[in-house]
Amino acid sequence: MFDIFWRAVAIGVGATVLMDLWAFFLHKAFGQPRPNWGPVGRWVWHLRDRVFHDDIGDAAPYAYEQALGWAFHYFVGIAYGIILVMLAGAGWLAAPTFLPAFILGIVTVGAGWFLLAPGMGAGWAASKRPNPMRIRALNLVSHTVFALGLYGTALLIR
Repeated sequence: MFDIFWRAVAIGVGATVLMDLWAFFLHKAFGQPRPNWGPVGRWVWHLRDRVFHDDIGDAAPYAYEQALGWAFHYFVGIAYGIILVMLAGAGWLAAPTFLPAFILGIVTVGAGWFLLAPGMGAGWAASKRPNPMRIRALNLVSHTVFALGLYGTALLIR
């Protein structure tokens, strides 16, 4: 059981690293801004008071919000790795297939669209941003890359 847990953690870390490498590639190849985990850290810090903000930039700053945002990003990736293994079962670790990872990767977009974005003041699925369709498309692609990371890491450690 302990082995299964640590493999699930590794799968989540591997998928999150691949997602970060994807963001780095988009930045270098197309000038896409890098993710800024500071506002996410600020949002996490303020979860003790409230979930939804009109604009997270108006909330009181937290000295370590960048580090907290990065830690939260990896915590969520690990949690998704554990959820995948719990749902797909230990047998999936022995013979991983892409479909369960892909389904989870796409479903996880919902957390960003319906919790994180409105929580930070961007509206449901970034509806208050000037370019919500572009953001949504990038979210779907990034979470597909995350799914590839879940699957690929599972293949590497089986």
